[in-house]
Amino acid sequence: MVPADLRRRADRRAGEAVIASLLFACGLVSVLTTVGIVAVLVSESVGFFRQVPIVEFLTGTRWSPLYSEQHFGILPLLNGTLIIAVGAMLIALPVGLTSAIYLSEYASPRVRGTVKPILEILAGIPTVVYGYFALMFVTPILRQMFPGAGIYNAAAAAIVVGIMVIPMVASLSEDALSAVPRALREAAYGLGATRFEVSTRIVVPAALSGIAASFVLAVSRAVGETMAVALAAGATPRMTLNLLESVQTMTAYIVQVSLGETPHGSLEYQTVFAVGLVLFVITLGMNLLGNRITSRFREAYE
Repeated sequence: MVPADLRRRADRRAGEAVIASLLFACGLVSVLTTVGIVAVLVSESVGFFRQVPIVEFLTGTRWSPLYSEQHFGILPLLNGTLIIAVGAMLIALPVGLTSAIYLSEYASPRVRGTVKPILEILAGIPTVVYGYFALMFVTPILRQMFPGAGIYNAAAAAIVVGIMVIPMVASLSEDALSAVPRALREAAYGLGATRFEVSTRIVVPAALSGIAASFVLAVSRAVGETMAVALAAGATPRMTLNLLESVQTMTAYIVQVSLGETPHGSLEYQTVFAVGLVLFVITLGMNLLGNRITSRFREAYE
């Protein structure tokens, strides 16, 4: 007879092998899904670039593929995407980081346990709600302050997207700040530093890699936002830096064409994949940049 302890070890090893196989299968599904997405984007975009020169696509300043006089310059869509993302980051990054510093360094455990879940509720609100919030609340205020603002404008979209990504910045940054060893704080206090000096000169630099990663993820989230900007910013692709005018982002254009009115396989339909490929390259580059920043400034504590 096989001893009971050997049988238990064999069963444990078999269970570990099954778990390892399941984890490998889940990871493989993720990889294959990503490969499939890239393959679809590239294959459809190849058909588009056979008819539209890639130089015209990347450098053109007019975007009107759905009109009789067609132009395929993606710069207006890039312009709209970037000004909304930059405007959102001007709101989300300082507010999110200061919120994280407060929760990590100043708030009591009771306050932290109450405020952080409330802050993260913002992340659970559907993005379409943010879009209607921009139309019904933010835009009227902006039009009272700036009479020249349109009903659809980039400023309202940037404000609501900034509010939307605050929880991501605050939560990830707070986790990075809380991971800094207590001994570093105590050493600074022992040298006579104030709480503000400890927070800004010791804790924040020590958690810089995590904070930078949260910033990059927040920017990626703002660039890829769809419904809020589609409702608030409008659908007018133009080269402008005026936040009070209507603009169109890459994601909003994809929504516009994906409503089912564009014939499948047409040149207009293929623009969706070309724009999606550009959006994918941008977000991939930002994630690679985030990984590089994280590895560059990562601190290791024993």
